[in-house]
Amino acid sequence: MGELPRRIQKETQRLLSEPVAGISASPYQDNLRYFNVVLAGPATSPFEGGIFRLELFLPEEYPMAPPKVRFLTKIYHPNIDKLGRICLDILKDKWSPALQVRTVLLSIQALLSAPNPEDPLDAGVADHWKSNEAAAIEEAKRWTQQYATGSLP
Repeated sequence: MGELPRRIQKETQRLLSEPVAGISASPYQDNLRYFNVVLAGPATSPFEGGIFRLELFLPEEYPMAPPKVRFLTKIYHPNIDKLGRICLDILKDKWSPALQVRTVLLSIQALLSAPNPEDPLDAGVADHWKSNEAAAIEEAKRWTQQYATGSLP
């Protein structure tokens, strides 16, 4: 880890030594700023039982700039678009260098438990969620069973 700032080294070591429940994050060997993230869908959410793969990248400016995170697994969620981009305030204007990769992953996990159709990234999914939440949740469960397969490493 010679090239990496100490902050990233320490965060990485902590993520590996004290993993967060339901989240696995490990750096790629050939680029330690890229993380392979696997997130279990939270219990009692429409994503329960699903295993979602994400990629997380720490840009050169990190921690002054937020990590770049996106879902690689398809997910039916008003705050996550077809490209896997995530609408989450701390990944944009509410970012602070006091936050860490760990905080970001916990916030994404929380977003799965509490979709916010009032601040949508995918308008179609958000409209579905607002007009018929029960049907949207059923669709989210279907997508979870279809696409979010696998197991935590």
